[in-house]
Amino acid sequence: MDEKVDFIVVGSGIAGLRAGVGLARSGRVVVLTKDRVSESNTEYAQGGIAVVLNDDDDISLHFQDTIDAGAGLCDEEAVQVLVEEGPGYIVELIDHGAEFDREGDELLFTREAAHSRRRILHAHGDATGREIVRALVAWSRKTEGVEFRPHACTQSLIIKDGRAVGVTFVEPGTNRVRALYGRAVVLATGGAGQLYLHTTNPDVATGDGQAMAYRAGAIMADMEFIQFHPTALAVEGAPRFLLSEAMRGEGGVLRNPAGERFMPGYDERAELAPRDVVSRSIYFEMERGGWPFVHLDLRGLDRDFTRKRFPQIHATCMLYNIDITRDLIPVSPAAHYIMGGVKTDASGRTSIPGLYAAGEVACTGVHGANRLASNSLLEGLVFGARAAAAALDEAPSEIEPGEPRDWDYGYEADWRIDDGTRADVKRVMWDEIGIVRDGQRLQEAIGRLEAIAARQLNTRSWNFVTLARLVAEAALSRLESRGAHYRRDYPERDDKQYRRQTLQRRP
Repeated sequence: MDEKVDFIVVGSGIAGLRAGVGLARSGRVVVLTKDRVSESNTEYAQGGIAVVLNDDDDISLHFQDTIDAGAGLCDEEAVQVLVEEGPGYIVELIDHGAEFDREGDELLFTREAAHSRRRILHAHGDATGREIVRALVAWSRKTEGVEFRPHACTQSLIIKDGRAVGVTFVEPGTNRVRALYGRAVVLATGGAGQLYLHTTNPDVATGDGQAMAYRAGAIMADMEFIQFHPTALAVEGAPRFLLSEAMRGEGGVLRNPAGERFMPGYDERAELAPRDVVSRSIYFEMERGGWPFVHLDLRGLDRDFTRKRFPQIHATCMLYNIDITRDLIPVSPAAHYIMGGVKTDASGRTSIPGLYAAGEVACTGVHGANRLASNSLLEGLVFGARAAAAALDEAPSEIEPGEPRDWDYGYEADWRIDDGTRADVKRVMWDEIGIVRDGQRLQEAIGRLEAIAARQLNTRSWNFVTLARLVAEAALSRLESRGAHYRRDYPERDDKQYRRQTLQRRP
């Protein structure tokens, strides 16, 4: 049976969990998540969370580092909100049981690329995201009014008279598509790394929220800006396991297979340059030498320190006979984070009344054209809370249920992205819409994606292809290189024409 609640949160990463506990102050909240509750990009975040809580740091420095990394496209109001409100939300999280690494009573901070200070909090060495999820889930379970629905995959938004009034989702056990209605909907579905053949993201990161919002008529922003993490494990047969930015922050260096350290030749900041610069440098170095990977070298660090600082990474690499304290580690870039998404203001409001978005699904403007390392967890925390506050303030006391338009609604649905569609899209995205792009290949990619979209597809497969087309079309329209978007045919940054967001809306 279809159901009515007060508030609906889609996604259980840091943004969704923080939104859920905020909304529970004023009614019943259902958190829908298509896998287990803790499965999200947040859980896999290793490096840490950036915040000004260190005595030698300052909010103005965090602000400027974020602006500099964003290559001229950051929304300064959103960045100011992030860096000013972030410390309070971190203290709140600690008060609710989050255990960050300490030396005695003092919090430990590390430094990552493009940060001017050591301001990265971490937990259990390299398990920061997992610890944050643990604390937030525990907080949520103690909060009256929060209900989790795991293994309930959301398919589409329900719109009534221009307002979001609910969602359709796949009911666990029956595989029937049902409707859930609420006074407001908060999208916190995370990223879209699974669009790419090689990604650090888990299987759930298929961009459902972005596609659902676009299909419902929401404005999308900056979809061309895909961040590739420079250092993912590049071992045949192994997943593209992320090797944290903090490994370079602690002194690791990059070498080509000839043993040469190459980053100083590409940028004066070397290994601590922003992620877009490091990823492109690795790409060009691999292209120059015809190599399938380069090496991350931690051999100059104290071995005991390395094992203690990166216990999960050390254990995982040992499964592939790589000892990160002794061996060169083969790495190459992989899709990691999407700066674009559903356009929101600084309170998570989208262009559709009743619909809010927070975390990686959203485009607040915080990240601009290139996310500063470890700002994403802080963004999810801060804007998850702000979206909840706005929804509480603005939600009507009652809503009129709409008519679901999901073509799978009411039926037992094959709700998975079909394997052929997934494989074809991932290959197009990796080959044509990757780290380095050009107009001809982008045009060809759009043609290939249109052919895939013309097939008979279920709802989620259509969403997947549609999202890929949004990225391709946004990339084709930006005739410059900026941040994570690099065009061989337009290698220069053009502030006169393109210091603005790329906006897309369904016709």
